[in-house]
Amino acid sequence: MGTDTCALGPYRADLVETYWRWEQDPALLVGYGRQQPVSLEARTEGIAHQLRGDNIRFTVYDLVTGTPVPAGVATLLPDSSVRTAEYVVMLAPDARGRGLGTSATRLVLDYAFHVTNLRMVWLKVLAPNKAAVRSYEKSGFRAAGTLRGAGYWLGGVCDELLMDALASEFTGPSVITA
Repeated sequence: MGTDTCALGPYRADLVETYWRWEQDPALLVGYGRQQPVSLEARTEGIAHQLRGDNIRFTVYDLVTGTPVPAGVATLLPDSSVRTAEYVVMLAPDARGRGLGTSATRLVLDYAFHVTNLRMVWLKVLAPNKAAVRSYEKSGFRAAGTLRGAGYWLGGVCDELLMDALASEFTGPSVITA
């Protein structure tokens, strides 16, 4: 499932070291508000659990060169009892700033609303992460609230913004075909 520049594919155990390298990027650690990296051993152990779980995980592929290149991970953490899910995305350092995150997020929302029939997807983003907020807005998310002082950005306390996207407001043609 994809567009001319971005596609989603299966989450893959053979890419665990690649995923782990991306997760050690200081900009990603700041963006998630984490203060410490994770060992490759812990990440390898974690991926086995993730592959068996109920979450919906994708590898994001960059298609700009014509050959699919792994460029990130997108995850839906569903709550099936209320047909909603939390969204989390991570892009490789060299994949940021080119609109790939916006495209991947839009594809995940398309999948969430047209395949899994979720009615709402939500996320949390650190308020100082203006690029991520803009990307999420372009993808279809809207501001839903603020968790005051809930996060950390570059060593300081910051707000976390809650954003949501509703199936009833998700516009435009679906890229999913039967």
